[in-house]
This record gives sequence, C-alpha cells and structure tokens, in this order.
Amino acid sequence: MKNLLDYKFLIPIVLLLGFAPFYPQPHIVEKMKMLMAGTLKKPIDIFDLFWHAWPFVLLAYRIFRDIRHAN
Repeated sequence: MKNLLDYKFLIPIVLLLGFAPFYPQPHIVEKMKMLMAGTLKKPIDIFDLFWHAWPFVLLAYRIFRDIRHAN
C-alpha cells in the first residue's frame, strides 16, 4: 500500500486519469459543473465522477498525512 501512496505514482495518476480526456474539457470539470448545477443524476455520470475523483482523494490523503506527521 505504501507504494500506491508514493508521490511518484500519485501525481502521474492524477494528471492522466484525473484530468482525462483533456479536450474539450476534463471529465472531472464537467461532472463538477453538473454536480453544482444539480444535473448529475444518471448513474453513469455519478460513476464517472467517482472514477475521475479517486486519484485526487488519494493525493489529498497523502498530503494531509505528510503534514500531520511533520508536526
């Protein structure tokens, strides 16, 4: 599990999976706009949001863990 939380692994995953597809706009941006507008209702859209968001969640966990251990 420690290798999965390494920055060498997490940052490329965030950049590739989190922001894919890059054109015309990343899915995570599109799904967040839908969530804020209240139009995120289809199961495939909800799954897509979670699929593109999990790398960001892992990276945030790693950053918060490192900050907590530094204090």
